[in-house]
Amino acid sequence: MSLIEVKDLRKVYGEEESQTVALGGVTFAIEKGEFVSIMGPSGSGKSTLLQILGFLDKHTGGTYVFEGKSSEQYEDDELAAIRNEKLGFIFQAFNLLPKTTVLENTVLPLMYSDVPEREWEPRGRRAIEAVGLGHRINHETGKLSGGEKQRAAIARALVNDPEVIFADEPTGNLDSRSGQMVMRTIQELNEKHGHTVILITHESATAEHAHRIIRIRDGRIESDEPVRNRRRADEAFDK
Repeated sequence: MSLIEVKDLRKVYGEEESQTVALGGVTFAIEKGEFVSIMGPSGSGKSTLLQILGFLDKHTGGTYVFEGKSSEQYEDDELAAIRNEKLGFIFQAFNLLPKTTVLENTVLPLMYSDVPEREWEPRGRRAIEAVGLGHRINHETGKLSGGEKQRAAIARALVNDPEVIFADEPTGNLDSRSGQMVMRTIQELNEKHGHTVILITHESATAEHAHRIIRIRDGRIESDEPVRNRRRADEAFDK
């Protein structure tokens, strides 16, 4: 059983004559522990697809199965628990609270979970150390560099030890060196810690850090192929 399965997935905005088709019927599966890039130009439907896979939006046709259960069978409280406990999100804009510390930002998801408060700080510290940001743990996030902000955002996504990490253009606001550091962190989360990673990007160089690339255009899949010459973020960074 695949972790994620979508079949003829569709998303249409508007009604009748004013309809816009964001997804025109996509089908694929993602296994537990995979690192998959979903790649396409602006307006291709890739961000809409991420919103649906992350239970942030609903599809209008087809099926989406997560952990063997159709998304339509989940109750609202179940979906909220899945988003908080099994899914981690990394966004291009970081979405950090600038006047609070790295640790305070990292533990925010735990405030909406069943994790006892006494465990918040230890979990937060482990997540921050995992992304190599321990030396900034008590710094305000508004005073961090762009690459450090993104790693803080990754720590926050990790704090609940999610099954799946969704990364939406995670290097889009970064210079090349900071981008490589972030991609190295993401690769390590997949390879060393076993997180399933779904990366959204429009850049080939970023997409090729994954094991597999699903290319999407105009709401439809153009290709779904393994990466033959996979990029290694650690090798690029060490040069």
